[in-house]
Amino acid sequence: MYEDKTLVCKDCGNEFVFTAGEQEFYAERGFTNEPKRCKACRDAKRGGAPRQEREMFTAVCDSCGGEARVPFQPREGRPIYCSACYAKMKEEA
Repeated sequence: MYEDKTLVCKDCGNEFVFTAGEQEFYAERGFTNEPKRCKACRDAKRGGAPRQEREMFTAVCDSCGGEARVPFQPREGRPIYCSACYAKMKEEA
């Protein structure tokens, strides 16, 4: 039913084969678009640039008074919870 297709990678310009097996896999998963990159470029894009470290802010936990480190700038009027208190609140909800 499916036949191997030769495609051109949009990143490196090299030709690569979109095999019948890969086409079947795409169809089973409901993917409608053919791949645009060869395997080497897909792998490089996925694992390429390291993720940027998130800036963390230190605040006082509104529940226990301990130190809370959060990935957003704390604002007045909004409660801040340390990891332990936040987890405890999620369990109770």
